[in-house]
Amino acid sequence: MNRLKPNYDVGVIHGRFQVLHNDHIKYLLAGKQLCNHLIVGITNPDPFLTRDSEANPHRSTSLANPLTYYERYVMLRVALLEQGLIYSEFSIVPFPINIPELIKYYVPIDAVFFLTIYDDWGKQKKKFLESLKLKIHVLWEVSLENKGLSSSDIREAMINDLQWEQFVPKSVRKLIKEWNIINRLKELS
Repeated sequence: MNRLKPNYDVGVIHGRFQVLHNDHIKYLLAGKQLCNHLIVGITNPDPFLTRDSEANPHRSTSLANPLTYYERYVMLRVALLEQGLIYSEFSIVPFPINIPELIKYYVPIDAVFFLTIYDDWGKQKKKFLESLKLKIHVLWEVSLENKGLSSSDIREAMINDLQWEQFVPKSVRKLIKEWNIINRLKELS
């Protein structure tokens, strides 16, 4: 990883990471380049902190959330270490984006909050964070057609026995196979 002088001391970045893929890594490392310590928030950490969203209704379904918080925590940890980060450079926490008033219990609110925007859901998240008067840094905003990889597409490939391995970090590929995630997805579908 190219180490530039960070703009911020602490940055917060978030996602569902269902499953963690190579574009997630690009997103995470873009945030890390801008801060000394990156806090990675896992959204939809459990069913009680998951809510339906008009901006993206599918994101709360069981098929869209097949992995537990712990599984995603482990995937993030091993993938970030695989990318050359060290433990002292990042933390991983739950991040209840659907219940913005709870965010202050999980992350420092004086940090900078990194976002990417692709659609109405990204715009809604920005509004959530703005309503809390948090410092926001949009890493990039592009149309959904130009987003790149999608966890939904990767899960669909797994269900249909299509190629998916090249879209995820090697460490994540190993865990998916070890935890038999593909069978879980097939059962959910």
